[in-house]
Amino acid sequence: MRIPIKTHTQTEMIDVTARIQQQVTESGVANGLCVVFVPHTTAAVTINESADPAVREDILMVLNQMVPWKAAYRHMEGNSPAHLKTTLVGSSETIAVEDGQLVLGTWQGIFFCEFDGPRTRKLDIRLIGA
Repeated sequence: MRIPIKTHTQTEMIDVTARIQQQVTESGVANGLCVVFVPHTTAAVTINESADPAVREDILMVLNQMVPWKAAYRHMEGNSPAHLKTTLVGSSETIAVEDGQLVLGTWQGIFFCEFDGPRTRKLDIRLIGA
């Protein structure tokens, strides 16, 4: 399964938990694993707190401090920071599915991380039944 993601700024984190849960529900998989994969070199996926939007802002702030947009990067395309942030965050997450529901903690959500936007992106979802 593949879902489109429209991003609006250079860096942002979009909560995609409900969209992924919808795919799980529609698939009919009751128990197993849900693998979420970002097929882009300048975007990522992570699991973190979804209750307070300030957490997302803090994560992006620290990533931007760790990997500034302007530095002596050698990549000719000009988006080296996005590649580096993707390497730090990661391209996939695996979430257990139990009774047709994603197994996440009370405050956890799944986030698509844009590091070179705005763009139209893709998020791949693979379900493995138990």
